[in-house]
Amino acid sequence: MAELSIKIKIGNREYPMRVKAEDEERIRKAGKLLNEKIKNYQSQFEIDDSQDLLAMVAFDCWVEKLKSEESSKISDDFSLREITKLNQLIANSI
Repeated sequence: MAELSIKIKIGNREYPMRVKAEDEERIRKAGKLLNEKIKNYQSQFEIDDSQDLLAMVAFDCWVEKLKSEESSKISDDFSLREITKLNQLIANSI
């Protein structure tokens, strides 16, 4: 697994990092999305303080992650119930 040296700009700073080649696209996309969220909060709330912007973006990202996990769990639970029903139908028809 080859590692690449890249720089990701988040807000007003560049961060050098070493990443696996297969992760580069994902990491660059994450940096782009972070910067878009920062700009959105900056224009929406007229905030210039970098620390406040980063804190708001971090909070927003965690809320999205928790929401996604909850949605995934609901979907997993539903799928498990449906599989159980199908198994019961198959068992009853044998």
